[in-house]
Amino acid sequence: MTFDKLLVNNENQSTEFIKLSSGLSNSEKQSNSLHKRNHSRNLSTSSLKLKNTVKKRCIQQEKYEETSKLQVFFTHLCYTILEIFGHIREFMRKWGLEKRKGAVDNNTEDFAPLFNSYESFHTRNVYVRNRDCFNRPVCSVPGAEIELVERKSDDYNWTFYYTGEKIKVLNMGSYNYLGFAENNGPSSKSAMKSIEDFGVSSCSSRQELGTLKCHLELEELLAKFLGVEAVLTFGMGYSTNVTNIPTLVGKNCLILSDELNHVSLILGSRLSGATIRVFKHNNVQDLESKLKKAIIEGHPVTRRPWRKILIVVEGVYSMEGTITPLPEIIALKKKYKAYLYLDEAHSIGAVGPTGRGVVEHYGCDPKDVDVLMGTFSKSFGAAGGYVAGSQKLIDSLKNTSHSHCYASSMSAPVCMQTKKTLEIIMGLDGTKEGQRRIEQLAENTRYFRDKLKKMGFIVYGNSTSPVVPTLCFLPSKVVAFNRLMLEKGIAVVTVGYPATSLVGSRVRFCISAAYTREMIDKVLQAVCECGDQIGLKFSRKNPAIKFKTQKETENKRF
Repeated sequence: MTFDKLLVNNENQSTEFIKLSSGLSNSEKQSNSLHKRNHSRNLSTSSLKLKNTVKKRCIQQEKYEETSKLQVFFTHLCYTILEIFGHIREFMRKWGLEKRKGAVDNNTEDFAPLFNSYESFHTRNVYVRNRDCFNRPVCSVPGAEIELVERKSDDYNWTFYYTGEKIKVLNMGSYNYLGFAENNGPSSKSAMKSIEDFGVSSCSSRQELGTLKCHLELEELLAKFLGVEAVLTFGMGYSTNVTNIPTLVGKNCLILSDELNHVSLILGSRLSGATIRVFKHNNVQDLESKLKKAIIEGHPVTRRPWRKILIVVEGVYSMEGTITPLPEIIALKKKYKAYLYLDEAHSIGAVGPTGRGVVEHYGCDPKDVDVLMGTFSKSFGAAGGYVAGSQKLIDSLKNTSHSHCYASSMSAPVCMQTKKTLEIIMGLDGTKEGQRRIEQLAENTRYFRDKLKKMGFIVYGNSTSPVVPTLCFLPSKVVAFNRLMLEKGIAVVTVGYPATSLVGSRVRFCISAAYTREMIDKVLQAVCECGDQIGLKFSRKNPAIKFKTQKETENKRF
């Protein structure tokens, strides 16, 4: 079914979120509503096409370049070899031919093992050899440039020792999208000033004595920024999902979750006790199919209608760099009377003409999203999270959310850092610095993505997403790329199995407005050289070429 037809069918439909927060069911009406759709099919769609031209232009279906069968074969072969040698070494350790290191379960055989055997096996035989690429200590602000504590190992990464030296590198891995993670500037000065007034901790939960004046001011300002009735803030972004999803759904409810959702959304869904069904990533057809099936068949045991159906998606997916097709999902949730939970952790501040996330990116009405969630640890350079929506939703969460009732409230310095950053983004400080950073991030993202693709790398994600995954496939190449880039003075984040699929190992670049064009060119030059050295230019659509700066390209033209 086309997007236009979905909008026709849902022109006069609306839902009130008080039903979600109070637990009242509307699912019994869903089956009957499926048979009442034909009356609108004869309506003209010309006005709708004109009305939704902007939305349809924004909807981009990310089509990835298919992985060659040869790369799939070599990747599986690589992991098979690692597995074989791992078992050989486990045999040697068992019989004392090799010293046993790391975490060992010393309980007797009649005890159930404390550690998962495969995870321990993977850690000992695969992860440890690559451990120098992870958990690097940082001793500076996570800005465009950072300082790493130099460390070395004499036993193949089982243990490290520090040399006392520092390594200054370009930072291509932090979520500092707008560059507000600073130790000098209006936001950081506001954070430091707040310590004089409030200290560093409230030592209490929001429901007791932990609600500060700055919390209420931030929530009021954020509600205005998002265009919603109310907002509730929390001290940790991860726990915002984990502890609030269980307050919205429970037993006899259904969650439809994107297959690539963040682990916090997955854990929150599992803790809720609701039935979880997964739909293909950003696949609206698969989502509609599962919605239809859920409404027609009902609960698998009782066959009664589901109490509630909640669709859970992210704005920008942190590992893929893709953007959810929000208008189509909103149309579906209206058509089938489901609810929508949107995680804007990586999109708020970083996506949209004024940084208001994917809702603004598509030109949607924020009131069409039942639950808007986001974090302050990315674009705001702070910590914590929020839930935004109707006043009735927020009033309900104030009495039921575990993070609000039991967890310590957001510290005043973090709150003031977030509030001041938000004021700058909104232009309330009397400058255009916030808008300048948003536009700079968009420009840096377009430039970096375009150059990577032209050099022959396989790049995932939406063209406007500041998360830029580049495929490496083989685990050996992932590690080699990380180490080579560090030698060239650039810190990157590389990710492999089990955080990705077996053939989905990648380097994940996170773009920031703090980068200058010279910095980006330096990174691209290093990426090009490393890609040539270890063979990462896998694209068959874009033949591998050498990197050229914009100035070199312009000089060649003339």
